[in-house]
Amino acid sequence: MTRRRPGYQYGPYVDGPDPLAPPFDLRAAMDEIGRDVMEGSSPRTALQELLRRGMENRRGLDELTREIYQRRSKLQRENRLDGTLQEVRELLRRALDAELDSLGRQDTDDARFREMQLDALPNDTGGAVRELNEYDWQNSDAREAYEEIRDLLGRELLDQRFAGMKQAMENATPQDVEAIREMLDDLNGLLANHAAGQDTTEQFQQFMAKHGEHFPENPQSTEELIDTLAQRAAAAQRMLNSMSAEQRAELMELSQQAFGDPRLAQALAQLDAQLQGLRPGEDWDGQGRFRGENPMGMGEATRAMEELGQLDALAEQLSQSYPGARLEDIDLESVGKHLGDQARVDARALADLERELQKQGLFTRAADGSLQLSPKALRRLGESALREVVDRIGARRGERETNRSGAAGEATGATRPWAFGDTEAWNVPKTLLNAQLRRAGGDPRSLDVTDVEIVETEQKTRACVALCVDTSWSMVQDGRWVPMKRTALALHQLISTRFRGDDLKLITFGRHARSVELGELVGLDGAYEQGTNLHHAMLLAGQHLRRNPDAQPVVLVVTDGEPTAHLEPDGHAAFDYPTSPATLRATVAEVDRLAGLRAVFTFFVLGEDPRLAAFLDGLARRCGGRVVAPTLDGLGAEVVADYLRTRR
Repeated sequence: MTRRRPGYQYGPYVDGPDPLAPPFDLRAAMDEIGRDVMEGSSPRTALQELLRRGMENRRGLDELTREIYQRRSKLQRENRLDGTLQEVRELLRRALDAELDSLGRQDTDDARFREMQLDALPNDTGGAVRELNEYDWQNSDAREAYEEIRDLLGRELLDQRFAGMKQAMENATPQDVEAIREMLDDLNGLLANHAAGQDTTEQFQQFMAKHGEHFPENPQSTEELIDTLAQRAAAAQRMLNSMSAEQRAELMELSQQAFGDPRLAQALAQLDAQLQGLRPGEDWDGQGRFRGENPMGMGEATRAMEELGQLDALAEQLSQSYPGARLEDIDLESVGKHLGDQARVDARALADLERELQKQGLFTRAADGSLQLSPKALRRLGESALREVVDRIGARRGERETNRSGAAGEATGATRPWAFGDTEAWNVPKTLLNAQLRRAGGDPRSLDVTDVEIVETEQKTRACVALCVDTSWSMVQDGRWVPMKRTALALHQLISTRFRGDDLKLITFGRHARSVELGELVGLDGAYEQGTNLHHAMLLAGQHLRRNPDAQPVVLVVTDGEPTAHLEPDGHAAFDYPTSPATLRATVAEVDRLAGLRAVFTFFVLGEDPRLAAFLDGLARRCGGRVVAPTLDGLGAEVVADYLRTRR
């Protein structure tokens, strides 16, 4: 008989968080951090903002905090704290109605006297219950209702301090009540000795052996026992603080009637006083505003107050606003308890992301102690920027410009994976080895494009490149700041990885010009500065070109304004607007000197200023250069494509 194989169906994981889902995308995280840094944020702020926003399919700290406050608001909006008082009032009404009904059917002086007793009861519920403590009930239903009041008060008082005690004490016998009183006496004695500095290890063990069934938390020491009890006692106190003065007084009066014996309330009051002395750091003075329609009993209300405290602590952890805050501080178990398993997974993923970013060495400390992007982080940002640029070039031309080292030189001995547009020869042994390793992993295909490795070749010439970028205020004001930085990142990445023999110098120019490192340019803040000193930038570019006389000189200029400043012989930057003849003469003279070095010029003009366009057109004709007017999105592609054209 042929046995049919069971059928399988594949689909999204729906039974809770997907255990195989990737926790985070490190490259995407670095891209977001880099974008914020280039917009002017510090690396630390950029990291914090990323964690607050979250990433694709992962909620951030802000979203988790919002859900915490929604949960907190719902708890207070839907509930109220006077459930026990309402229940006691209802039981008292039932008892009095039943008793008066019985007395009304009796035609005796004793019945009239009892009616007078009941009519003279205090108006407040607590006083009425206290006065009825010695009353001899004539109606069995009335007596039962009154006994239920005392039983309810006892169970609610215990449920405030000990988890599950309300259910355990249902239908409690006098022996059960006496056992609870004995437990409280032993507990108060244990805490008193601990507060006096005595070693209570043996006493604690004896206590747990005798009364451990009342403590499902299973504390392992006196300190752990105190922590557990103090949290609930503080929540019970906050519940009382949240009630009106009349409700609070009424409840305190009623507590003396718990199980018909004031000793229980006295023992609990002693316990609360000791816990407050041992744990003064707990929130004993807080309160909450409950305005809903669902009445909660004392035990349930205490748990609600305890949950509010946990939610507040969790919100503080998620805010990360205190000194030395780390995501490892977040109580993941508490997140899962209050917000669900997916929220716990999201919070863990954020903590893992922060830890991995630190572990990967993507941040370094500057001399002043501030956090900076490391060279490794800058390389990752450069890879991302260059990848976008290459994709844009390929989309524009229907091909991909080769951005690899030396397409026509001698083999370097190194190989790399093939990418679309590569024309270099295959490294056959490495390609076949990749295919064999893939098949060993279970892939049946004999050869795949991902197996192909090509031979890297050395470049035949080298270039000396000066990238001069305008950093005047108009670049920030008109949204050109980040595209300019991403352009520098892409070009730096291309030269440092594929044309390693080339020498790139980054030069910024506003009122003054200066040579900067890539990390300094990426983290550069936009500042209000008048002046576009192209003359000074050309001076620095000339110094760079003259240090590399054997290289092909290339000057790339990115600007959005006419030159409005030049450098005087004494180093002073003279500013004039509109452009003065002195600035024009100084700028043109320096361009002429670089043209004498046979430098290849390309001017990238941003914006639609006709005066700037006319000036750069004239300057390009004078030095034999080119003028390119890219869009902001296309700036990086134009600069990289022009550099590659010049290299060829």
